Amino acid sequence: MELRKSRRLLVFSAFLLAIGVLVLLGGSAASSPPSVGALLLGGITALLGGVFVVSELKPFRFLIGPEGLTLRVAGLNRLVPWAEIDAIVLDESVPSPGGSKPASPSLLLVPAAGSTIDRPLTARSPVDERASLALLDLNRVRQPADEVAAALTRFGGGRFTDVRRLRRERFDSPNFAIGLRGYDPARVDELIRRGQDALISGRTLQRYQVKAELDEARTDLPRATRGYDCGQVDALLEELSAVLATWGGEGAKAE
Repeated sequence: MELRKSRRLLVFSAFLLAIGVLVLLGGSAASSPPSVGALLLGGITALLGGVFVVSELKPFRFLIGPEGLTLRVAGLNRLVPWAEIDAIVLDESVPSPGGSKPASPSLLLVPAAGSTIDRPLTARSPVDERASLALLDLNRVRQPADEVAAALTRFGGGRFTDVRRLRRERFDSPNFAIGLRGYDPARVDELIRRGQDALISGRTLQRYQVKAELDEARTDLPRATRGYDCGQVDALLEELSAVLATWGGEGAKAE
């Protein structure tokens, strides 16, 4: 599977560059000398546009195949065999609390022992905190994150971990012990389903609304003659609340 770079920012970058150049040329052609502020604004706009255009036009390659990853990203420009990769992780960035910016899926690569990858390992794997290479922001490519995950599963096998899926499955059908005067199962199941829906939807506002609802409900959960073990429920709901606060969910969407 070969990933294709998204060029959605190229048009905007070119527009920004053109505006900056027009401001500079218009000021030069005017009968009266342009103000320092106009020249400064035009120069900064043109510079930013030029930087963005150059960034968008940089050569790019990311091919996932049976031999490994053929890359032209993150300072690598070669085939990286699977033997040189101990783990590759699909994670998602942490959105700012209350913000509407979508979470960004990204790939992290943990080199195997003896690997010739010599790039700085500035990231940390969320699986085991090992030093890793920030390989690719998947918002930069056209293919959905799920398609990339499927290809990495097919060719990478056990090396690949989709952390997004693990986080969702953690809260799928928990097996609570049943005891006297435990928490009402119907209410607990409802709260967990609400949290799961928020994680799957990926909407930032929805996640924080559900987190607030869950935190309030946890302080006064109803009891049942035969209900879920209170300690187990408290621990899971606390973890679910923390994940809702710090994780964008698959396919996060802006409000």
